[in-house]
Amino acid sequence: MQSASRFEATSSLQLHALISDLAWRIQMLDGDIAEEERSSGNADPHSPTYSMLAQALRARRDNLRTSIALLEARGERTADLQRAA
Repeated sequence: MQSASRFEATSSLQLHALISDLAWRIQMLDGDIAEEERSSGNADPHSPTYSMLAQALRARRDNLRTSIALLEARGERTADLQRAA
């Protein structure tokens, strides 16, 4: 029983570490997007002349945000199940 508890704690810590890392990567992508928009002179993602690199970076950032939301939901479900047990 005790080893399962350690596993759950380790798993929770790993999940939080992963979420923190993804959040840090989002911050880095935000900076890269701002730099690309500044260098291209176009910050309007709906413009036909918007940078393709900035579009790709935005898509990646949005995917990371989705991943974080899913991981947080998974962590909450796990915590709920642990409390119920």
